[in-house]
Amino acid sequence: MSQTKYPRLAVRAILVHNGKLLLVNAWPNGKSDLLCAPGGGVELHSALPDNLKREILEETGLEISVGPMCLVNEFHDPDHGFHQVELFFRCTLVAGNLSDDWTDPEGIVTDRHWVSPEDLANLRVKPDSLKRHAFSAWDIPLYDPLERIVT
Repeated sequence: MSQTKYPRLAVRAILVHNGKLLLVNAWPNGKSDLLCAPGGGVELHSALPDNLKREILEETGLEISVGPMCLVNEFHDPDHGFHQVELFFRCTLVAGNLSDDWTDPEGIVTDRHWVSPEDLANLRVKPDSLKRHAFSAWDIPLYDPLERIVT
């Protein structure tokens, strides 16, 4: 990771469908077993919901509708100057199914999983607060303090 002057802004989806949360791999090429909510970096001059719809389609092949923001998370790698602010939105599945032959054009997301609350308890996920908030009904955005990036 390169040294950055400003935090990177990213959007992520908390997408629960049929009682299961969608998670993706956080690192490419099997580097880690860490999972996270799907999403990614925000492009300039594009609305946050539009960025999130694009990222979810690229990473999973799913079409979503974007609801309210529910979580703000920060993580960083102080050794390499990386700092990211993530905005999580509650989302709804509009169309599509996960498919083993779907390919993320950026080659980062290679694993996609629907996980139950019970499954989630036994997985490594980031941010730490995702396990607490994914299946909750909070309608006030929560702030998750700065976490150190991990692999």
